[in-house]
Amino acid sequence: MSRTELPVTGQAPPERADAARNRRRILDAAARLVAEQGPEAVTMNAVAHAAGMGVGTVYRRFGDVSGLLLALLDEDEKRFQEAFLGGPPPLGPGAPPEERLRAFLHTLAERLSACRAVMGAAEAASPGARYGSGAYLTMHTHVSLLLRQARPEADAPVLAHLLLAPFVPSLFEHLTAEREVSADRVKAGIDALLGAGRT
Repeated sequence: MSRTELPVTGQAPPERADAARNRRRILDAAARLVAEQGPEAVTMNAVAHAAGMGVGTVYRRFGDVSGLLLALLDEDEKRFQEAFLGGPPPLGPGAPPEERLRAFLHTLAERLSACRAVMGAAEAASPGARYGSGAYLTMHTHVSLLLRQARPEADAPVLAHLLLAPFVPSLFEHLTAEREVSADRVKAGIDALLGAGRT
C-alpha cells in the first residue's frame, strides 16, 4: 500500500512565520480553555480573548468551533496516521490485512476514549463535518484498502463507513460514559463485527 494513496493530515503548504505564530497562539489559548474549563468553554470569542487577538483572525484560521477543536487533535492524529501507515505491525505494514484492521479499530477506540470530550464538542459544534475532514477521509481510505485485501467480494467503501460508524463521538460517549461499557467490551464488540458474515 502506497502512503501517497491516502490524504494524510498536515500536508498543507508551509505557513509564513507570523501566520504560524498566530495559529500556535490560538491553539495554545484553546488548549488552556479546554484544560481549565472543558471543551464546552471553547467559543471563537473566548479563544480570541485568551489569545489576545481579534475574533476575525480566529474565524479566518479555523472557520468555526468544530474546526478549532479538530485542529487541537491534529498532532495526535498525525502520530496515529504515522503509526498505521508506516509503524510496526500489526497496526502498521507487515501484518495480514485482517490483523491490521483489528489493530486499527482497537487503537481508534483507545484514541476516542482518551479524546472523547474534545471530539464530542467538535461533533456537537458542527454535526457531520467529520465526514469531510482529512482525518476521516484518511481513515476511511485506509480501512477500505484493508477490506479490499481481506475481503475482495465485499463492498469495501460502504463497509468501511459502517465499521467506522461506532466511532462517532456521541455514540462512543453514550456507550462508555452513560452505559459504562468498558474499553474491553468495545473491543470485543469490534471483533464480533469483524467476524460477522464470515462463513
